[in-house]
Amino acid sequence: MRVPGWRALGLFWVAVVMLAGGGAAWLARLGPPEPVVAAAAPAQPGTAAPLTATIEAAPPGAPAAESRVVASAPSPTVSAPGAAPLPQGAGASPPGPVGAPVAATTPPAPGAPGPIAAPAPTPAAGETPPPAPEPPPLAQAATAARAAPRPIAPPDPALQEAGRHGMLPRIGADGRTAIRAYGRDFDRRDTRPRIGIVVADIGLSASATDDAIRRLPPAVALAVSPYALRPAQAAERARERGMETLISIPLEPTGYPLNDPGDRALLTGRPIADNLDQLDWSLARFQGYVGAIGVVAGMRGERFAALPEAIGAVQEALFRRGLLYLDPRPGAPSPARAWGRGVDVVLDEPARTRHEIDRRLAELEQVARDRGAALGLAGAPTFVLVESISAWAAGLDQRGLVLAPVSALIRRPESPGGEAQPIRPASAP
Repeated sequence: MRVPGWRALGLFWVAVVMLAGGGAAWLARLGPPEPVVAAAAPAQPGTAAPLTATIEAAPPGAPAAESRVVASAPSPTVSAPGAAPLPQGAGASPPGPVGAPVAATTPPAPGAPGPIAAPAPTPAAGETPPPAPEPPPLAQAATAARAAPRPIAPPDPALQEAGRHGMLPRIGADGRTAIRAYGRDFDRRDTRPRIGIVVADIGLSASATDDAIRRLPPAVALAVSPYALRPAQAAERARERGMETLISIPLEPTGYPLNDPGDRALLTGRPIADNLDQLDWSLARFQGYVGAIGVVAGMRGERFAALPEAIGAVQEALFRRGLLYLDPRPGAPSPARAWGRGVDVVLDEPARTRHEIDRRLAELEQVARDRGAALGLAGAPTFVLVESISAWAAGLDQRGLVLAPVSALIRRPESPGGEAQPIRPASAP
């Protein structure tokens, strides 16, 4: 028997309704889909909105390898640029366990819209979020604080007086000296062998001076050339990093006049009064230094220093102004009329190669072990020299030695001439 058309159409729609109801019931049994973590890709200026790369979590009980990456359209939830992250419990996902899907974010390009916020996964019922990572130990912060350089005090007007060429150092009314006022802090109870280093010709080359101040250990002293264009600026930057400074004094060297220390040099053929006037010119170039050293452009004033009366007058003048004096001649005795000492090793002569400088630094270490202290001198802050000293000093503590400022290595004068000034008795003035 043939069924009329309108009945057949009714039966068709009854079947469709029954299939739809059964499918809805089946989906309800499956439950909601697992959460996904979206990683926002940055949008480039002038391009269309980027697709959102998502990591689709594996079903419960499945291995992590079954997670897969899918691409989807951007989420309508967009975080404003510069917005603060949400606190935990207010939409921010807690740190997940090892192996869980992690969102890989890339900072947006300049001018690009803000990143698309990732939907926060909901922890499973009864699951406790893992604790936040521990903060760094307090010991690390304390070590970083101790390593921070401590600036040296700026020039004190109470330790200056007017001279013919400018302001000159002097001992304060309370007995303070430049050695104590501008010296770098050092624990004098440290019993390890001490090594001091002086690098000369600071201020002649702007790039070399900048490299030396930035990269050398702060315990290294810098001797500023009196012929520098802006000696006060170089000295100020060194003091800000906690480095002791000295003023170089040009003295007549061996081979003069072929070896010319400049028109402000102290010469053996001049009267003592004229040489002391030239000394005042050098001392007035800037203020805030602990003392002087007789080296300029690699010349160490051997001929002038060989005259006891000439060099003695210079040492006595420095002593009366509360300054130390370093004799740049290796093996020379300590100054007889001033606080100071002689240099033990010249680091960049005769050659200035990395191998030769390293060999001289090892020699300086041995002198310190044998005598308890040693002083090294470098004639110029070349790139190779700065590189060598920086690398060498990094392991000095492990080798049982300590890099000390020159003010911690000086000795009391044997026979200062004239009336003694009020300098405090101790290992340093």
